[in-house]
Amino acid sequence: MGSKSSIPKIILDQLHAIEGEGYDFTVSGSTVRSSSGQAYFTKYGSSREKEQYEGEAESLKAMEAAAPNLAPKLYTLGISDDGRPYFISEYKEMSTRLDSEAAVVLAKRLATELHAYTSSKGFGFQVPTYCGATRLENGWYDTWEECCRTLIGNLLRSLRRQGRYEELCTKGEQILERVIPKLLGPLQIQPVLLHGDLWSGNVGVERTTGNPVIFDPSSYYGHNEADLAIARIFGGFPPQFYATYHEHFPKTEPVEQYDLRALLYELFHYLNHTALFGSHYLSSAMEKTNRLISAKL
Repeated sequence: MGSKSSIPKIILDQLHAIEGEGYDFTVSGSTVRSSSGQAYFTKYGSSREKEQYEGEAESLKAMEAAAPNLAPKLYTLGISDDGRPYFISEYKEMSTRLDSEAAVVLAKRLATELHAYTSSKGFGFQVPTYCGATRLENGWYDTWEECCRTLIGNLLRSLRRQGRYEELCTKGEQILERVIPKLLGPLQIQPVLLHGDLWSGNVGVERTTGNPVIFDPSSYYGHNEADLAIARIFGGFPPQFYATYHEHFPKTEPVEQYDLRALLYELFHYLNHTALFGSHYLSSAMEKTNRLISAKL
C-alpha cells in the first residue's frame, strides 16, 4: 500500500474537498482508500489526454442521470496548473465474471433505464468520446442513419490512412452508400444513451451487493441495439442477458432485419479493432462487410 505522500497534491486536495481535512488517504495503483472507509478510483493524465478524460467523465455523468449506481459515480474532473487532467470517481470492488443473476439485472437496467434515457438534441454526443484509443468525433445528427454513417465513415478514413486495407475500405464505401441508407433510413427510433463499449471487460459484479456495474464508457446517443454488438463479439454474456433485454425492450421493426442491423453494428467494432490492432481482425471485418453487401435489402 502506498502512502499519502505518493498521491499527487491536486488529487489529495480534491479528496480533502470531498471528505474534509480530518481523514488520511493511502494509495495502491489507481485506488485511493480513506480512513473514513471510502475508496476512490483516481487518474492523473498527461496534457494530451484531456479530451479522453472529459469524454469519460461526461459519459459517466450521463449514465448516472439515466441509471443511478449502474456505473461508478464521478466526483470530480479537472485540469491541474500544468495542464494535466485529473479524474476521481467512486471505486467499486468487483469480480470480473458476469453470472446469470447479475446478467439478468443488467439486461433489465439497460433496457428500462439507460436505453430509456433520450436526447432532445438528436443522435450523437456533446463531446468527443473514445472507444479504446479511437476518437469518436460525435456532434449532433438529426437521424441515426447520418450518425452511424459518420461513425463508420471516420473509421474507414482512418484505415485508408494506414494504407493497408484498400479492399476493405472500397467495400466499406458500399456500406456507407447503399447498405446504411436502406437498413437504417426507415427506422423509427429515439436517440437513447449508450454505454458505447459494452464488452465483458467493461462489466463487473460488485462484491458487496452482487449488483452489475458497467464502466469505461464511450457514450453517445444512438440506436439501443448498437449497444449489444460488442457484447456478442467477445462473449461473456449468458443467453439470459439477451432474452431478458428484449423482454423489456423489444427488437426494433422491421424485426426480420434485426440480424442484419446486428452485423452492421458489429462491423463498426471490427473496423475499429482493425484500425487499432491490425490485420488480426481484418478477416472478420471483411466477412461482415461481404454479408451486408450481399444482403437483400
